[in-house]
Amino acid sequence: MLYKYTYPSKLGKITLLANDHGLLGAWFEGQTNFGGLFDLERATDQQSMIIDKVVKWLDEYFAKQPLETIDFQLMPQGTAFQQDVWLELQKIPYGQTISLEELEKRISARQTKGGGAVNAIIGAVENNPIAIIIPNHRVLVSTDRIENQDDNLDKMRKLRDFEID
Repeated sequence: MLYKYTYPSKLGKITLLANDHGLLGAWFEGQTNFGGLFDLERATDQQSMIIDKVVKWLDEYFAKQPLETIDFQLMPQGTAFQQDVWLELQKIPYGQTISLEELEKRISARQTKGGGAVNAIIGAVENNPIAIIIPNHRVLVSTDRIENQDDNLDKMRKLRDFEID
């Protein structure tokens, strides 16, 4: 069963999507690929054990409390390459940033074919289905490198500023 819940954050509504095993998505309204591969209309509008844990984590994040380790499974849907990029994003500590070039070096070091093409990495960052928890906002990408100039850049800047303040 799919569970959907709208979390009212300080930066706007975040739609959470989970199943009985883990978190599938956390999208800001207007985010690129909102809903990802899922038909959100088919999800049940209710909280679940996973959603409750995510809400607790987000409450602590926005209250700037020390974050406990994530005690729920993250289950972003994507290619093996995207999964690799998203795992690397999770290693960036709260309040810190890395450059796109540094992320590319980290990804390339693990790839056996072709390295980590910058455009593919940007695509994975832009298509991250679990906002905040998989922190793509901690990667510094120049605006001329991003195709989707929607609300995403503004949210990423606001999240970085929030963590630094």
